[in-house]
Amino acid sequence: VNQLEKERVSSFLQKAILTLVLLAIIYIFITLAPAFKPIFAVVKALLLPFLLAALITYLLHPIVEGLHKYGLSRTLSVLIVFLVLIAVIAFAGFLGVPFIIEQVQEALQLLPEQMKEIQSYLAQLGSQLERLPAPLSSHVDEWVEQLQALGVKALDQIEATAISILKSALSLVVIPFLVFYFLKDYGLIQKTVWYLTPKKYRKSLHRYAKDVDHSIGSYIRGQILVSICVFILATIGLWILGVPYAILLGLFIGACDIIPYFGPIIGAAPAIVVALMDSMQTGILAIVVLFIIQQIEGNILSPVIVGRTLHMHPLLIILALLVGVEVGGVIGLLLAVPILAVIKVTLLHLRLYVMKH
Repeated sequence: VNQLEKERVSSFLQKAILTLVLLAIIYIFITLAPAFKPIFAVVKALLLPFLLAALITYLLHPIVEGLHKYGLSRTLSVLIVFLVLIAVIAFAGFLGVPFIIEQVQEALQLLPEQMKEIQSYLAQLGSQLERLPAPLSSHVDEWVEQLQALGVKALDQIEATAISILKSALSLVVIPFLVFYFLKDYGLIQKTVWYLTPKKYRKSLHRYAKDVDHSIGSYIRGQILVSICVFILATIGLWILGVPYAILLGLFIGACDIIPYFGPIIGAAPAIVVALMDSMQTGILAIVVLFIIQQIEGNILSPVIVGRTLHMHPLLIILALLVGVEVGGVIGLLLAVPILAVIKVTLLHLRLYVMKH
C-alpha cells in the first residue's frame, strides 16, 4: 500500500512539475514575443507558400492516386492533373476575367454615388425610427451603429486580406512548382516522415493522421465543390435578374458558402443590397432566388457531396466560428471548422493514450 501511495505521489509531482514548466515556457514565449516579431514576419513569408502548396497537394492527392491505380506512372498522373487544372483555370480566366475587370471598374465608378444613396436611406430610416418610443428607439440606434461597425470591420478585413495576397504575389509564384514536386514525391515524403518518427509512436501517429484525414479531407474537398456550384447558380440567377456586378457578387456568395451557418447570410447581404438599390422588385426577386439556391445547397448539394463527415454538434461549430472570427477575422472563419475537427480527433486520441497508460 505504501509503495502504491509513493508511486501516486511521485506521478502527481511529475505531472505538476511538467505543468509548471509548460506554463513557464508559455509565459516566457508571450513575454519575448514582441522581440521576435521581425523573425516571425520572415518565417510567415516563407511558410505561406509551403502551407498553401501543402493544402493544394492534399486536395489533389486523391485524384493523382486514382490515376496511378489505373496503371499510369506517378509523374504522368501529376502532369495530367496539372494540365487539366491549368486548362480549367485558363478557360475560366479567359471567359471570366474580362467581365470581372469590367465589373470592378464599374463598381469603383459607381460606388461613391451608391454609398451616398445608402447614407441618405439610413438618414431617412433614422428620422423614422426617432418616432418610436424612447427605449425602443435607443436600442434600434445601437443596433444600427453596431451593424455599420460590423460592415466597416468586414470591409477592412477583406481589404487587408487582398493587400496581403498582393504583397505575397511574388512568393506565391513558386506554389505550382512546390505542388508538382509534393505530388510527385508524395510517397517519399510519407516514408521520410515515417522514419523520422520514433518507432514507438509510428503506429499511433499513423492512425491519428488517418483519422484527421477521414474527418476533414472529404469535408474540405466537398465544401469547395459545393461552393463552386453555389457560385455558378448565384451568378446565373443574379445575371438573369439583371443585378449589377453579378459575377463579383456570385464569387462572394460562393466564397462565403464555405462558412457554415453564417456564410449564406453574409454572402447574400451585399447581393440583396445591390439588387434593392436597382429596384424594389429586383431586390425581392433576388431574395427569392438566393433563398431557392440555399435550399438546393442545404437539401441536395451538401448532403450528396459533403454528407455528415464531421459528426459534431451545431453548437460546437457555431462556437468555433465565433472564436475564429474574433481571433483571425475572415481567415479565422474559414479555418475554424477544420481546426475544430482536428482538435476533436486530437482529444480522442489523447484520451485513448491516457486510458492505455
